[in-house]
Amino acid sequence: MRKTGAEIVVELLQHYGVDLVFGYPGGTIMPVYDALYHSGLRHILARHEQGACHAADGYARATGKTGVVIATSGPGATNLVTGLATAYMDSVPLIAITGQVPTFAIGTDSFQEADIYGITIPITKYNYLVKDVAKLAETFAEAFYIARTGRPGPVLIDIPKDVQLASTEYAPVAQADIPLLKYTPEPQYEFDAQLDELVLLLRAAKRPVLFVGGGAVISNASVGIHRLARKLSLPVTNTLIANGVFPSQDPLSLGMAGMHGTRYANEAIFASDLLIAAGARFDDRVTGKIAEFAQRAKIVHIDIDPAEVGKVVPVDLSIIGNLKDVLDGLLAKLEAVDFEPQTKWLGQIKEWKEKYPLTYTQSASIIKPQCVIQTISELTQGEAIITTGVGQHQMWASLYCDHRHPKHFITSGGLGTMGFCVPSGIGAQLGCPDKLVVTITGDGSFQMNLQELATAAYYNIPVKIVILNNGYLGMVRQWQEMFFERRYSETHLEDGNPDFVMVAKGFGLEAFRVTRPEEVRPTLAMAFALPGPVVIDCRVEKEENVWPMIPTGGTVKDTIEH
Repeated sequence: MRKTGAEIVVELLQHYGVDLVFGYPGGTIMPVYDALYHSGLRHILARHEQGACHAADGYARATGKTGVVIATSGPGATNLVTGLATAYMDSVPLIAITGQVPTFAIGTDSFQEADIYGITIPITKYNYLVKDVAKLAETFAEAFYIARTGRPGPVLIDIPKDVQLASTEYAPVAQADIPLLKYTPEPQYEFDAQLDELVLLLRAAKRPVLFVGGGAVISNASVGIHRLARKLSLPVTNTLIANGVFPSQDPLSLGMAGMHGTRYANEAIFASDLLIAAGARFDDRVTGKIAEFAQRAKIVHIDIDPAEVGKVVPVDLSIIGNLKDVLDGLLAKLEAVDFEPQTKWLGQIKEWKEKYPLTYTQSASIIKPQCVIQTISELTQGEAIITTGVGQHQMWASLYCDHRHPKHFITSGGLGTMGFCVPSGIGAQLGCPDKLVVTITGDGSFQMNLQELATAAYYNIPVKIVILNNGYLGMVRQWQEMFFERRYSETHLEDGNPDFVMVAKGFGLEAFRVTRPEEVRPTLAMAFALPGPVVIDCRVEKEENVWPMIPTGGTVKDTIEH
């Protein structure tokens, strides 16, 4: 049967199991939107393309599915750039479909033309400019395969308007044929040899640490992480986006490592004699001064992407493969091996936890942001999906939330994108309608994409948005306080901030303001019980800082506690 390119696009999305797309229409993508009109495929109209991309990202992270975002050419497509870079840095599977000017107009600087193919090469896993309607089925087969397999990532498909209007005989491609891109596990005998070596390292270790990254979330390796930690009494630390892979309240949990990680996690890494990096990429916010990072340890790196191995930190053993598969193989080998509990090592970690607890000074009159985070966690019993923006509130959410489950802490880790908070919360809520989704944001991050309140209101998406409103770009202000002699250059927001309660109500949301500590718990409890979207503006301590902190390029020895 002959179909237009636009009709083929919609049918292909349905063929690959897509049930929800995010987007914003425009001139060159109108044929696809016309095909969507009677398709039955649910479309969420964001109020900005960046918001649509972050929403698709949040949906993908919360569900494990591939997110889809649609935009028009020119400014519509370029507005996706920050969202694509965010997804690329955190290995999130996305398909971005953009309209393009007709093929005969490409390169003429025609109205709303931009070379989105060229622009996005550095921030996508792969991308396409489709100039032949007959290539659409093959392109989508490849795109979904690439986005989902190996190390996931965003893929962009740019489709000129005349290709959307052209027609051809249509049949979906059964399977993508991309031999150079297909993930092939290591041969079993090589895997066995590597795992045997890891077992020997584990048996010899006296101070082992398991360092878990986002790859554990992507590969659904949480169960394997739990089993390995229990089997070997392994202390577990994690990166920011791996919160929840291992329960944060477990005695073996060290919490987040790195610049604003727990002191005891960083002490453990510094003192370790074996560091097993499981799906983590040794980000600079974790390593600090590389020459002194885990310098006493044998380092094992398990990752699906061979390009990450040795890129930042030299390793003693690398295992390339899907983390879940690697852990299953390792656990099978460990079944017949007995390990004595690392009593002395665990005792040392207990001492560090007692010596360097996470703490803050309570106040009877001023709301502490940490208290708001803890109250959210207590009210939701660690079961809510948390999304955040970027800055101090992000770090407090990582440190003070009770993280119990993977895919329940959604944040921009690699790129550090302010404004990710509200749209990602919308996407997560749409992907998990049976879950409570709480967006924790600062007044700076909130204003980056607050137009998406209209999306939440229009579709009655019951995300709860908690603003830690300190009147500053808090993290930048903290650095200015510490390293620039309190010269608060262009970080003071309070005088220019709108009334967030009035803004939210103007969009049609319920909204509340909290100004005193005793109001925090009852207001949050009431807001969480309401059926629709809610904004809670919490006026918190203005110059509260995130502690602990290791300055850039420092080590655990340079930790600032308060």
